[in-house]
Amino acid sequence: MKKNKNIYIIIGIGVVIIPVILCTVAWFIYSKAHKPEYILEQYIQLLNEKEYEKMYDLVDAATKDKVSEEEFVARNKNIYDGIEAKDIQIQVKNVETSGNKSTIQYDIHMNTICGELEFLNTATMEKESRKGYTLKWNSKDIYPDLTDYDKIRISATKSRRGDILDRSGEKLATDSYASNIGIIPGKLGDNRDESVKKISSILGVSIDYINNQLNSSYVKLDMLIPIKTIQYGDDRVASLAQIPGIMITQQDSRIYPLGEKAAHLTGYVQTISKDELEENKDKEYTEKSIIGKSGIEKAYENTLRGIDGIEIYIQNREGEKKTSIISKPVKNGTDLKLTIDNNMQNLLYGQLGNDKGTSVAMNPNTGEVLALVSTPSYNPNDFVLGMDNNKWNSLNNDPNQPLYNRFQGTFTPGSTFKPITAAIGVDSGKINPSTNKNITGLSWRKDSSWGDYYVTRVSDYSGESNLLNGLVYSDNIYFAQAALDIGKDIFKDKLNNFGFGDKIPFEYPLYNSQFAKEGDFKTEVQLADSGYGQGEILLNPVHLASIYTLFQNDGTILTPYLLYQDTPQPKPWKANLISKESANTVLQDLVQVVQNPNGTGHQAYTPGLTIAGKTGTAEIKSTQKDKSGTELGWFVGMTTNKAPNNLLVVMMVEDVKDRGSSHYVVPKVKTALETVK
Repeated sequence: MKKNKNIYIIIGIGVVIIPVILCTVAWFIYSKAHKPEYILEQYIQLLNEKEYEKMYDLVDAATKDKVSEEEFVARNKNIYDGIEAKDIQIQVKNVETSGNKSTIQYDIHMNTICGELEFLNTATMEKESRKGYTLKWNSKDIYPDLTDYDKIRISATKSRRGDILDRSGEKLATDSYASNIGIIPGKLGDNRDESVKKISSILGVSIDYINNQLNSSYVKLDMLIPIKTIQYGDDRVASLAQIPGIMITQQDSRIYPLGEKAAHLTGYVQTISKDELEENKDKEYTEKSIIGKSGIEKAYENTLRGIDGIEIYIQNREGEKKTSIISKPVKNGTDLKLTIDNNMQNLLYGQLGNDKGTSVAMNPNTGEVLALVSTPSYNPNDFVLGMDNNKWNSLNNDPNQPLYNRFQGTFTPGSTFKPITAAIGVDSGKINPSTNKNITGLSWRKDSSWGDYYVTRVSDYSGESNLLNGLVYSDNIYFAQAALDIGKDIFKDKLNNFGFGDKIPFEYPLYNSQFAKEGDFKTEVQLADSGYGQGEILLNPVHLASIYTLFQNDGTILTPYLLYQDTPQPKPWKANLISKESANTVLQDLVQVVQNPNGTGHQAYTPGLTIAGKTGTAEIKSTQKDKSGTELGWFVGMTTNKAPNNLLVVMMVEDVKDRGSSHYVVPKVKTALETVK
């Protein structure tokens, strides 16, 4: 009985208390909703959500009599969307109420296209019988100095993107102009079909494309219909100007004077993507910004990019500037001067021609990179000016891969790797340069444990099988045995010291070189093959050039670099890797590779120049017996008697099988070395 009594008491209390709580909550909500500052906060929240129609619902009746919903929405939308207002916040400073009217003073803060904007404003609210407080709206609620007759304007000052310059100040990339080619349909004349045919032929766009543009439903006879944008100063402009109906206008554009010759080096710019805009949301990019997409343009985006100046201001009905609301000064990009030599870049590109290949030129006394070439190539101007789907598909589907940057990649180096084996062997004491290995025949295996696998060489030369002849005749068997003499542990440790597996310290991102897929030699055969640059060795061309600098720098590998210095200062990457004596021993043998008439690099011999060099033919095949594989032809050549202006050139050409192998490449490098005075 007592238990039931307690239940009744609890129920009774609940019957009394719950209605009180509900009434209190209801009163709180009602009173808050009928406070003028709450209505203003609700108005600002709708503004953040761009709910302009709902904002109009909070406006008082007198305003609605003067301003239609359509006018209200258009006014607010044009202004707030135009200045890209977002994250709008207010802080109420003071509320004064007299009768049915309240005046609210508040600070308002927002992010705009021009940066953060903050100002003090005042809103007037009036209590209406049924709706509670409503906003007595006019244009001053947008900005205090803005009247209903004024307009908000945005003025942009275009920034300049920094130039990319070669070592002499020649432009590799610069801001300039492009020519917009358009057609005014009504002025094509009676021979319209003939004119369209001529335009198609000159611009390289299809007749169907031009007619589709001209016949679109929106087109009027006096409209200018854009067809294609071409480089400013293009020779085709003169021919196009002779055709009736053609209109040529100019626009700002990024241009690349060397075109294909330096495309993979410079890269190109395009309009920023949505993903890039999100990734760089705090860096003042807009949907119309351009951004580096590849190459130096991408690697040095933060240096090269300019930030447009912007001003948001009020314009009166007479068209005059009345008040500046906020402004951001223009910030031009910074020019970037490279160590690249325009002439050498042109020369090496010309030597590679239509081949699939790459070339790196470097000063071996300083580490300055003078040229970076990859062929076949593409025209970066096409990406800036715009290309049709056919052009894009042809680039992507081309089996020669013109978009692939070969100086960025890694390749099997073949016999150009032998000087590295020699340097490690001599310096570690595992190779005595004068020892005769007494090698005979064209094939060799260590013992029967190798099964039917043999190391082969090209010639069974007369004379001792020592280091000098091993390099001069490019003897695979000698260097296979040398690698076994060195041993896998020493070889692995030394190659790690030479930078294999390391990030190459270079301003342009490069793939890391490797001596084995899993970082170790698994078998004797792999170790032996690695001694002459086969096995699993993959080497980046810039890395290979850097390694060869140790032969002229007393055993120190120099850091390759691209940013120009008025007074070039060599910077060690791998200091004192081998002794001065070991480096000089290998260097003198490499000189004989070129000077000796029997040397594989003798084609590079040039009176007046002392050239050290090494050829390399890398076999790319699935097995030793594979006859269908291809070959990479290499030559590394460097002058040694022209310090401090010596020249080192690495060149690799794919598919040289049946074209002379590495001997196809040697004359091309010689042409570059002959430029050294």
